Amino acid sequence: MPIVGTKKSKWPKGAEKNEAYMTKLLARYHEEETVLKLGGGKKNIGSQHKKGRKTVRERLELLVDKGSPVLELGIYAGWEMYGEVGSPASAGLVLAIGKVSGRECVIIANDATVKAGAYFEVTLKKHLRGQKIALENNLPVIYLVDSAGVFLQLQEKVFPDEEHFGRIFYNNARLSALGVPQIAVVMGPCVAGGAYLPVMCDKFVMTEGSNMFVAGPALVKAAIGQEIDKETLGGATTHNAISGSADYHAKNDEDAIEITRRLVKNLPYLEMGKFNRAEPAEPLLQAEDLNAIVPEIGGPYDMEEIVARVVDGSEFEPYKSEYGKTVLCGNARIGGYSVGIVANQKTIVTSGTGEMQMGGVLYSDSSDKAARFIMNCNQDKIPLIFLQDVNGFMVGKKAEWGGILKDGAKMVQAVSNSVVPKITLIIGGSYGAGYYAMSGRAYSPRFMYLWPSASLAVMGGNQAAETLVEIQFSKRKEVGDEERNKLINEIKERNRRQSDPRYAAARMWTDAIIKPADTRRVLIHSLELCEHQSKMPAPMFGVLQV
Repeated sequence: MPIVGTKKSKWPKGAEKNEAYMTKLLARYHEEETVLKLGGGKKNIGSQHKKGRKTVRERLELLVDKGSPVLELGIYAGWEMYGEVGSPASAGLVLAIGKVSGRECVIIANDATVKAGAYFEVTLKKHLRGQKIALENNLPVIYLVDSAGVFLQLQEKVFPDEEHFGRIFYNNARLSALGVPQIAVVMGPCVAGGAYLPVMCDKFVMTEGSNMFVAGPALVKAAIGQEIDKETLGGATTHNAISGSADYHAKNDEDAIEITRRLVKNLPYLEMGKFNRAEPAEPLLQAEDLNAIVPEIGGPYDMEEIVARVVDGSEFEPYKSEYGKTVLCGNARIGGYSVGIVANQKTIVTSGTGEMQMGGVLYSDSSDKAARFIMNCNQDKIPLIFLQDVNGFMVGKKAEWGGILKDGAKMVQAVSNSVVPKITLIIGGSYGAGYYAMSGRAYSPRFMYLWPSASLAVMGGNQAAETLVEIQFSKRKEVGDEERNKLINEIKERNRRQSDPRYAAARMWTDAIIKPADTRRVLIHSLELCEHQSKMPAPMFGVLQV
């Protein structure tokens, strides 16, 4: 394959400024993530230890094989979302994927230091995301349960709807029926409706001092007048020796985790759908260079420079290189895996007809090209990597008359009906329907990641502000400059806040914000997880306008 990319020393001016911008972003993320990983803070961590229990991250460290990579998702979940009651750090739930006794597992673990592990709407969304990953990729699930149940002040956002709390148990049943192993480890409170989760799992470990019941002592007394303590009602001895609900009685957290590791070790082998994989090779160019590529204000850059620092041997075989140049399509290997890459080219290009085309924009020719390439990858059962920095589809008379709608629809159709694993990384801007066509969240990528430089919105801040101002003042004859500028600035500030990658991560619209230098490692781990899928259905595409 052709080798792509240029050494950093030969780049044009501007790299230092780009690097300074990314370094500043990374420092902020490091600081914020450090605080988020403390959960409810040192005081609450101390309270957890006084109960003889470990924190959720201490449990995770014991559970996962030492030295093996851990992919943690949703660290920013809940960030600045619940000001009136206090935002729960990481939604009070840790979602991680790592090796347990040599087996990749999805781990869903309550953080009891955050609101007693109670479920907010976003906590639930994060939990369901973990179950979906397990289902799509045929991965065992381990639940570390230590939760007071639903956050009652916001129960209407958690309880009744299709994707609310009951969906957890629905997923428990579906995963079990499909043969995906589930192990529940109750290590603290497990109450009310949440008590159904452990007993719906294949294997159930319960620690001494934990408790599980549909209704606690106070509610039992109020409902039927019976006085009973927590341990007698639903302690570990009760559920191991009397009800028979639990399968294994653990002395403490360490014992429970050791039992769990043995249970995982004895799980049956799952048939894996093998992808085309060769001996991996490191890129010829440095991953650290990725910090210096993307400009702060959405300026142009060559997407091949990013590809060159992610793919094996910096080798990339372009598809239709002379056609539809605003989308870069082609084949490469990442960690030895054969992949198809669909990426927005951010340089200004010239089409075969001599037309100047803006980088990051989807034209008719680039949409047509991408659709064909996506279908080809499906035929060959090759996973797809989408690298987004997209302004949207081209607008205007020429674009409309040229069939941008039908060509854009062709690309959306191909992405929607793709059966191979899709992994999406948003590098810069991600706007409008371009976000959809480049495998946005609604198009079910197996995993979706953002760089700190990412931005998600219906349209760019300036365009949105001008559009909304025109609508706002459309029926007024005279509008003062001061009033107009004030409204424009307000809209820009709101758009800036809502397009921040942390805003998306807080709502679980993405799986994680990752460092540019970690891109290759994260993509390889994601591809390894996707390979656990037993088999892929045959590709089927609907009506495509040609």
